[in-house]
Amino acid sequence: MFQDKYVFAQLASFLNRSKFNRIVTKYDGDKYVKHFTCWNQLLALMFGQLSNRESLRDLIVALEAHHSKCYHLGMGKNVSKSSLARANQDRDYHIFEEYAYYLVSEARQKCANHIFKLGGNVYAFDSTTIDLCLSVFWWAKFRKKKGG
Repeated sequence: MFQDKYVFAQLASFLNRSKFNRIVTKYDGDKYVKHFTCWNQLLALMFGQLSNRESLRDLIVALEAHHSKCYHLGMGKNVSKSSLARANQDRDYHIFEEYAYYLVSEARQKCANHIFKLGGNVYAFDSTTIDLCLSVFWWAKFRKKKGG
């Protein structure tokens, strides 16, 4: 049985929920809402972005596949496609825009303080395929188009 928090829940725990709730109150985002709050919408859209979902239907299918984990991911109940589509259409986008600007400003403040305080070597790896000349690199003949 899984004992720790899921990675998505750990990422969501870094978000300042009180700041988000203040922005939601400012724009009356949760007015007349019973179940699918702005916070749930943010988490669902964040899950879709981080899991590279291409459409609303794809996102809902992925959330339904993790139906038993939705509570532990911080989303509460499972999300229906109609609820998410209606929320995306009717809710004020300024809520998420203002929160995104807040997150960017927080990230800039944290990066400005710690930009060169790395405790060791930093390596960047690139895994792109490089085309090789098959007449020079005879050992790369196992491929038809890409040589390495």
